Amino acid sequence: MVSEQAIKQGYIANLPNASVRVRLKGEKALLTLKGAAKGISRSEFEYSIPRSEGEAMLAELVDGPVIDKIRYRVRCGAHIWDLDLFHGDNAGLVMAEIELQQENESFQMPEWAGEEVSDDPRYYNASLVKHPYKSW
Repeated sequence: MVSEQAIKQGYIANLPNASVRVRLKGEKALLTLKGAAKGISRSEFEYSIPRSEGEAMLAELVDGPVIDKIRYRVRCGAHIWDLDLFHGDNAGLVMAEIELQQENESFQMPEWAGEEVSDDPRYYNASLVKHPYKSW
């Protein structure tokens, strides 16, 4: 394991073509804009913001519940995987994700990885806010 970090995130806007997310990650706060998925990729723009502003945005601007998870960063081959263990309404859900430089980049699949769900929108964090894992 490379690291472990608590994450809380919520969505200020969650539209079909874009979402705006605020995330508290350790001592950092981030504001992220994500485009619609195109295959397994999507555009993403992320900005550091003061932690106090991130906390205020989560408390005042978030539309719906907050995603609460612990992220473990785990090395497998030449890549680092994000392994998320969800809490709250999404308790019991465990997801692994890898960021690739190119969509067709080769990588080693960890032996502990389960079913491939990249094409299933139920697993997007933006979807888990509206339709949590406990309701499946």
